[in-house]
Amino acid sequence: MILSPSLLSADLSCLVAELSALEDAGVRWLHLDIMDGSFVPNITFGPPLIRAIRPHSRLFFDVHLMIEYPARYLHDFRDAGADMLVLHAEADRNPRRTLAAIRDMGLKSGLAFNPGTDISSLRWLAPDLDMLLLMGVNPGFSGQSFLPEAYDKIRAARALLAATGAQDTPVQVDGGVCPENTAAIMEAGADILVSGSAFFGHKPYDARLAAFMRAAEHLPPRPALDKACGWRREPPASC
Repeated sequence: MILSPSLLSADLSCLVAELSALEDAGVRWLHLDIMDGSFVPNITFGPPLIRAIRPHSRLFFDVHLMIEYPARYLHDFRDAGADMLVLHAEADRNPRRTLAAIRDMGLKSGLAFNPGTDISSLRWLAPDLDMLLLMGVNPGFSGQSFLPEAYDKIRAARALLAATGAQDTPVQVDGGVCPENTAAIMEAGADILVSGSAFFGHKPYDARLAAFMRAAEHLPPRPALDKACGWRREPPASC
């Protein structure tokens, strides 16, 4: 599995030190939640923060755009140092065009669905995305509990991807993820997990990362996970 800790739950008063601690612990991805106060009821940060921390980190920047009309800001996030841009199906009038634009900029593209959103459009959009993100909570705030119905949605998404010939598309799950439910989420079909307070609230980070990894170590590898393991700024290490 790949763990992508959410920066929103880090100690924002010393971000450079936090980034260094993550790398020292063996973390390779960083999830950056961009919220505009409109699409979700919270405001976080934007391209200036990403630009400020990019020179201090070799982590793969997994940028989650929880914003209205994300196509307006693609170049800003690319220029700031994003490695992947994930937009919400609910927030974009033409997700296929926006996903193509992200790829044309040389970045990985992702599409996210909220818990209450039907994923049937994935049948038509799967060829245009590099990663699928499924929310395990209603987005906006860290620390929420994982919604049990999300397990069936992960299974349905994995089946739909396979039916469209996109079985090697990685599935990321964000919200309510902790070591205690990691195995069940992975068994349902996830490859990449996002964790905020359940990760950053439990130092040291190397021990916390190990706890997540142990929870999934009995699961067989999937081609989708192997694919995602190559999306790194540094040479791939063992997943």
